[in-house]
Amino acid sequence: MKHRLEYCGVRILPASARVLPGPFVRSLGTFIGLASYTLDRRHRRIAERNLAVAFPIRSVRERRTIVRGAFMHFGQLLFELLKFSTLSNEELMTRVEFEGDERVRLAYAHGNGVLFVTGHFGFWELHAIVHALQFEPIGVVARALDNPYVNDLLERIRQRTGTFVLYRQGTIRRVLRTLEFGHGVAVLIAQHIQSRDAIFVDFFERPAATTSAVAALALRTGARVIPVFALPLGGGRYRMIYEHAVEPPDRDTDEAVREFTQRCTDVLEMYVRRHPELWLWMHRRWREGESEPGFGLRDSGIV
Repeated sequence: MKHRLEYCGVRILPASARVLPGPFVRSLGTFIGLASYTLDRRHRRIAERNLAVAFPIRSVRERRTIVRGAFMHFGQLLFELLKFSTLSNEELMTRVEFEGDERVRLAYAHGNGVLFVTGHFGFWELHAIVHALQFEPIGVVARALDNPYVNDLLERIRQRTGTFVLYRQGTIRRVLRTLEFGHGVAVLIAQHIQSRDAIFVDFFERPAATTSAVAALALRTGARVIPVFALPLGGGRYRMIYEHAVEPPDRDTDEAVREFTQRCTDVLEMYVRRHPELWLWMHRRWREGESEPGFGLRDSGIV
């Protein structure tokens, strides 16, 4: 019953986003973000502690401004995603521009598939929608939401342009199959995990448990690895940036895998440093003794 009530509440939002003008939708998202900043003291404190670790020389006032901006951003992300779900494909493409198209096309032309890596940064959910229109549909590795009704709604939004969701439990075979057919898979790499495939790399000069699955997949399939970021341009427009491909490990050793994962993480950190208000500071990225579902080849029993 609780899940159904939550779904009924969330289901109203896309209908509202359809009829409301874009500036009002973005303002509503900003308001929800500010309300969350005010009311959600637990996650606000987590974000403030994370900022103190990442930017120790910034003043408390500066860090609080970033935290407030991050809450506002994620409120805007939610409502922009709902607004995007109501637009036609033609309308979507007028709202975005692409940088690094040639890198993507060259990576696809190689024939071994492409791994697109990013984090909970910027407007990553919008990227998955418009990538299919500019290039071709991709698989998105995701964790199912606890509420199955809300998860179904989010899945329909994600898949409306052909993108398909690969849920973490038991997905490795589908990921391998997608890459072997020369297609793309998007993976979020910057969440704390604790599994046999977790390795520690530096993130803001502090060790962070990170998945080694991207390196393992690149080694196994020869897939190209391209970091991707979706940045706001203002006025409801966005830029999808495809960075230079990260050179894959040249050998299957622990050190080579760690070095490769570090390079991927370094690209993400560079963008977070440039736009800290677009990062999910409310997630406990640096922690010990706790676990979240991993995404690794060894966990799947394949290797």
